[in-house]
Amino acid sequence: MGIRIKGWEFLLGFFLSINFCSAQTPDVFRLEYMLMPRNTAEAKLSRIKLVANLPIKVGKNDNIIVGGEYNRIEYDLNRKTPYDDVITETFHVADLNMAYILQYNQDWRFVGVVTPRLSSTLTNDIGQGDVSVNMTIGALRDRPKIEKPTRLVLGIAYNSTVAVRVPLPLVYYEKRFHPNWAYVVGAPKSGMKYFFNDNHMLQTEFILDGYYVNLQNTVISSDSGVASSISTSVALFTLGYQYAVAKNVFFYGYAGHTLFQAGVLRDEDRNDIFTLNDQPSFYFRTGFRIGI
Repeated sequence: MGIRIKGWEFLLGFFLSINFCSAQTPDVFRLEYMLMPRNTAEAKLSRIKLVANLPIKVGKNDNIIVGGEYNRIEYDLNRKTPYDDVITETFHVADLNMAYILQYNQDWRFVGVVTPRLSSTLTNDIGQGDVSVNMTIGALRDRPKIEKPTRLVLGIAYNSTVAVRVPLPLVYYEKRFHPNWAYVVGAPKSGMKYFFNDNHMLQTEFILDGYYVNLQNTVISSDSGVASSISTSVALFTLGYQYAVAKNVFFYGYAGHTLFQAGVLRDEDRNDIFTLNDQPSFYFRTGFRIGI
């Protein structure tokens, strides 16, 4: 049995995941809920994700993808801090994804993705600090019809919202080494997949996840400085199950635990000025998606 996802579909999905979006394949539609329950730092984090994509065929083999993603994030810290007025904020992250996929030959495809992003508390009118642009270029080699199907993704991504604004390499490799087994090595996700059949799949994942949001109402503390943004970076391990209701229509659920977590407030130079949450937490994610 070969890898069922088409090459250009996977490539786009991988590049759209560079900002720690958990999905590895694009969807016509996705609705997802994530929860990290309250931990020993009295921190609780939840997220609702909504994704929509529209593929447009260009010529014989090329494609344009226009889509969007919205994340509504709730951060609740139940302890006294110098920044109590922002710890229970609702954060909004919205992307407009525009990609062109060029089929070079039977094995290789090239892609370019431009992603304008709005990340803000939206307590005031949208300002300059709320909007950024991320860009990605790369290539995919897809070999689904050989005895042990493989997929290789290589790329470079520029994310204007991270603390160190330099292009970062992207590498992803997937191999179906057994009719029921496949492994994935890469970033932001690695893991193992076990296919019971075409409808049922178990998957382990090591994931890098997180977010960055501009704080419109700057918060001042004489001890720590001025907080102008909030970010969370997480490394975690999960075990999940996916059920195919019909062709390209799936329900899924994952549970896991963080291996590393850093929730911080940053100043205008992206320096950490206050740690909100650096304690481990459980992790749950469930959703419904319709694949392309």
